[in-house]
Amino acid sequence: MALSLALLIGDGASALFSLNLGKEDYKSANKGIGNALIILIILSLIITGLGFLFQENILTLFGVTNGTYKYALDYYQVILIGIPFYILTSGLNGIIRADGSPKFAMFATLLGVILNIILDPIAIFVFDMGVKGAALATIIGQILSCIVTLIYFIRPKKFKLTKDTLKLDKQICKKVCLLGISSFITQISIVIVIAVANNMIVKYGGLSKYGSDIPLSVVGIVMKVFAIVISLVIGTSIGGQPIIGFNYGAGKLIE
Repeated sequence: MALSLALLIGDGASALFSLNLGKEDYKSANKGIGNALIILIILSLIITGLGFLFQENILTLFGVTNGTYKYALDYYQVILIGIPFYILTSGLNGIIRADGSPKFAMFATLLGVILNIILDPIAIFVFDMGVKGAALATIIGQILSCIVTLIYFIRPKKFKLTKDTLKLDKQICKKVCLLGISSFITQISIVIVIAVANNMIVKYGGLSKYGSDIPLSVVGIVMKVFAIVISLVIGTSIGGQPIIGFNYGAGKLIE
């Protein structure tokens, strides 16, 4: 859910940025990036606050059973702390790619992922922290990725952030959301499918000899594998977005 909102703003802002660069409208390009940064910060704080406030409802919505509740709650309460960093990294990563630095964007993401992989077994097995350890390793990786991502914004290539660009503009925000709505719908649809599937598994899995917990775990694993396939497709599409957006904005179309 956090990722869907991050992509709504991040993908929308990166697309708008590419279009404005093609038009050589640098003022609007800067304004779009500044507005996106502020919106992402606001959204990250709201999502985190609502996450803690409605944690029981959210866990129930996603089909938590009595057997998995303790583990889900332990993981959930820790992972929520990393939501602001996760949203900022996910949203700003697309902007960095659109700014002509895809290698830096990949570096920032991989750095957090590698740290997470290293810390996971240490936290889980060495320190015997269980799922809390897994969640802690995840948010440490997210924090590192976020820090590296924000460092890029100190000296970007083609945009410049000023106080004026950080002032929210209704029209700019509208354009960002319109351009990012397809990414939002794609991501949120996956969330809805998972929520519905989990609740059906809990309901009907409980009627089988396996109970609800085993099929719930199996589907969780399958969805992780499925994410690898989706990532390949998404990686191809977002790689072409800055090029397509820039040429479209510049009017360089092939008839």
